[in-house]
Amino acid sequence: MVQITRRDDAMLDWLKTVRMADMDAIRWALAALTDGGADKPVGIRMAQTWVARLLEAGMLDRARPSYQEGQIVWASHQAIGRQAPNIYRQTTRHEVAVAAVSARYLARGYTWSRDRRPESMQDHMVDGIAINGASVDLIEVELTPKTLNRYRHICTTHGSKLADGTVSRVVYFSTREAARTVAREADKFIFRDHRHRLVTLPVFNARGKWTGPETGPWSDDIPTVTDGRELPTPELWDRQVVS
Repeated sequence: MVQITRRDDAMLDWLKTVRMADMDAIRWALAALTDGGADKPVGIRMAQTWVARLLEAGMLDRARPSYQEGQIVWASHQAIGRQAPNIYRQTTRHEVAVAAVSARYLARGYTWSRDRRPESMQDHMVDGIAINGASVDLIEVELTPKTLNRYRHICTTHGSKLADGTVSRVVYFSTREAARTVAREADKFIFRDHRHRLVTLPVFNARGKWTGPETGPWSDDIPTVTDGRELPTPELWDRQVVS
């Protein structure tokens, strides 16, 4: 009989939140939930052993769809009382990418939650909310640019939250193409006093695979985004933002 540990429970709670994850995210989340924070992920063998143990216990399910470079895992119905996600939906790559970001935030001591659903057409739902003390980051994952008319509404919503002090930053984790588009539209629609608090980090390829530095988004090696001019990449983790 497989014994379920507190770390297992915490991992299943996290998977309930993010819905599904690849092994890259599992490695980071395991590191975070083992010691309460980490500057590197656990080894792939340790992550595979954890997945195999919880598969045996009936707490996980997994698949390896042809469009994905590796396997995807999710908490089973037995574990969380929910149906398995449809891994062939168009949004699957996006959800896996969100989990990759979430796990790295956990590793830096942040909590992670999903945003509430929009209450009206004027509202906007971000991909995640990361909180560490007084620091509140709204997280967006952008693998492909949206239509330009949508950015006006989204940037206006972000700008309002940055202006009223309810959030510290809005952080986009994206492909390079999407990062350029977001940066350009943010320049248009976010007031200059708050523009620096919308951060755009190109860390994914078009398939949704993390291609940024292995040390995570707090690395100094993340390339800058250019859109007619150089946009500096802030030190994401070690910088205090005063609202």
